[in-house]
Amino acid sequence: MHETIGDHPLWRIPFLPGSLSTVHADTVLITWLAMAIVLVTLGVLARLHPVTQLSKRYTVLELIVSALSNQVETILGRNGVPFVPFVISLFLFIFVMNEIGIIPFVGKSPTADINTTAALALFAVGLVWGVGIYRKGLGYFGHLVIRPLGLGIPMLPIMIIDELARPVTLAMRLFGNIFAGEVLLLVVAAVIAAHLGALSVVANVFPLGVFLFNLIIGGIQALVFTLLTIAYLIAPTSDEH
Repeated sequence: MHETIGDHPLWRIPFLPGSLSTVHADTVLITWLAMAIVLVTLGVLARLHPVTQLSKRYTVLELIVSALSNQVETILGRNGVPFVPFVISLFLFIFVMNEIGIIPFVGKSPTADINTTAALALFAVGLVWGVGIYRKGLGYFGHLVIRPLGLGIPMLPIMIIDELARPVTLAMRLFGNIFAGEVLLLVVAAVIAAHLGALSVVANVFPLGVFLFNLIIGGIQALVFTLLTIAYLIAPTSDEH
């Protein structure tokens, strides 16, 4: 029995060279579906606000929005207020992309594709650098030099590597956790389909546990990615020299 992991149906874009001419069709389509879910959800939430009669769904969404808003303002202070809508959207978007893969017949989670997580990480870190340069000019990168200079100069190469590694670690952490969950589901399904006697019978009990595991991991990883993005925004939004 052969199973393939990481294969995607491709769209080909004419006039682009080499690998740039191919796009993972399933990743793009499911990402659009996740965007639609987030937009409709937030649109309904906005239209219902303020409400005269609370529902469970509204209460849960309001709790998420309030918690993220308070987290941003607590960490970044008043300078973080403009980033509250971005942080809420980022968390909900990643959360939906993480979890959509466990819905039967939908397909793989977009965040199980390294291209998706790399794009998210580059956007997040690019935003941080853009805000820093906008507010402080190129002097923003002065935070890479630790004081006193006797310690800062020898540590400068390490600080530069740490700064450049941020998008890599953000992308790989999210991709690795979600992809591992997808592989785990595939392995369980393969064992069940292989009719390996008692092992296949026992494996029939595992899918529910794997689904719950992926559900929890998807939420945690969405929160981790969002909190790290908030933490990276401390330096560019801080008023301290």
